Amino acid sequence: MNYELAISSQPNRVDIALLQDRQLIELHQETGDSGFQVGDLYFGRIQKVMPGLNAAFINVGFSKDGFLHYLDLGPKVQSLMRFVDLTRSGKVKSPMLDRFRLEAEIDKGGKIGDVMKQGREILVQVAKEPISTKGPRLTTDLSLAGRYMVLVPFGEKVSVSQKIRENEEKKRLKDLFDKIKPGGFGLIIRTAAEGKKVEDLESDLNELVKRWSDMITEVRKAQAPSRVMGELSRTSSIVRDMLSQEFSNIIVDTMEVYQEIHDYLSLSSPDKLKLLKLYKGKDPLFEAMGLNRQIKASFGKNVTYNSGSYLVIEHTEALHVIDVNSGPRTNAAHDQETNALECNLGAAKEIARQLRLRDMGGIIVVDFIDLHKPENRKLLFNTLKDEMSTDRAKHNILPPSKFGLIQITRQRVRPEMDIKTREKCPTCNGTGEIEASILFDEELESSVRYVFEHQNEKSITLRVHPYMGGYLTKGEFEMLGFKMGESVRKKWSAKYGKKIEVETSTAYTMMEYHMFDPNGEEIRLD
Repeated sequence: MNYELAISSQPNRVDIALLQDRQLIELHQETGDSGFQVGDLYFGRIQKVMPGLNAAFINVGFSKDGFLHYLDLGPKVQSLMRFVDLTRSGKVKSPMLDRFRLEAEIDKGGKIGDVMKQGREILVQVAKEPISTKGPRLTTDLSLAGRYMVLVPFGEKVSVSQKIRENEEKKRLKDLFDKIKPGGFGLIIRTAAEGKKVEDLESDLNELVKRWSDMITEVRKAQAPSRVMGELSRTSSIVRDMLSQEFSNIIVDTMEVYQEIHDYLSLSSPDKLKLLKLYKGKDPLFEAMGLNRQIKASFGKNVTYNSGSYLVIEHTEALHVIDVNSGPRTNAAHDQETNALECNLGAAKEIARQLRLRDMGGIIVVDFIDLHKPENRKLLFNTLKDEMSTDRAKHNILPPSKFGLIQITRQRVRPEMDIKTREKCPTCNGTGEIEASILFDEELESSVRYVFEHQNEKSITLRVHPYMGGYLTKGEFEMLGFKMGESVRKKWSAKYGKKIEVETSTAYTMMEYHMFDPNGEEIRLD
């Protein structure tokens, strides 16, 4: 399989698209104020201890307190709290754990009140981002993820990924890290470590230990609540987690993001630098790669696949429901069972893609078309499992029930991706009140005049919907097949003596427009 990563920087966010054989399979958005990412470490304060829930609520600076259940404390929570207390008091100078005496592990069936006390300051890690009205889910079982391994403080065990099949390679990795890992730390060896050189693995380990040391330095002076270590940006973390796949390209459209990924690859995977490319095309990156069209077609209530068959995806507070419909797709040469099987197998592939693309989590119930033969139901179940085998989120799939339903549980650690595919009415802008659309060109010209005369721009680029782009560059008569006069763009350029370029984007609504200066920065109309 061929993988590509496309990263497009917008004025207020970064859009990250993962493609498999040119088809969109994951979409992420990273905003500048996105805080509370999975993996972030916070120094917080216990606000409430709730014995009935066997949990505590922690103030980490979010509008809603974070939730810390007893089962998420981890067995070494007493060691963590004592180490943090001694570090902040100055009694422990070194961030390393080789000489630190560990406390006894807590009882797995214990009570939260035996460990947590209201008002106490505590070091926690984000396990699940804030979703809907809930604050972040927290844990004190800390871990720091790297390219080839995960560093686990207050542990000693070295575990190797089960996806590494070769026993000899497993033994090589375990023996290596048993020798070189620092005392007081455990390790989880990731699949990406398979076959890697000792110097690459050791470099990754040293980087993780440095991150731990830097974080402890922050803890010494931190005031609760505050963040003491941020996970990599969403962009770099996706590159880190996905780079073991067969990437052919990593395409970015701004120098800032290019430099960020270049710096990360230089340290972690210098051999992959040749994959990184800076896009310099005229059209927006997602437009040039056809991604805007894929996004519009892939989100929404109805999703079409396989020559007219479609999925209906409904969301409720408790679960997601997916209904499989054959639509007009039938093959006269096949019987009903064969047609249903073909439709269901295509649906299984599309459902696996939709779960990753939308990052749907929790309980998902799928109503496939009824199959009467047990061997066909088994084939459908195995196909769905195979299609979801590349999904990085933890998931579980139950066999079809007697009603033909398949239930899926999928780990949810961040809010579901929701792209609005229905556009506001270009005439009423969703208000239900119609304005004279004939005046739109006057409104647009007024904005152009303001930018030239009051903001002193020398040239601008107008980005509009393709229909409006045709009107501005060809004129309404030429669009109807008549060659008459100059285009609107040329008239305005001559009128104001400034250069005007027109670009189009299918992501825009009919009457939406944005202006950009020669450096590609969006011009704000104050």
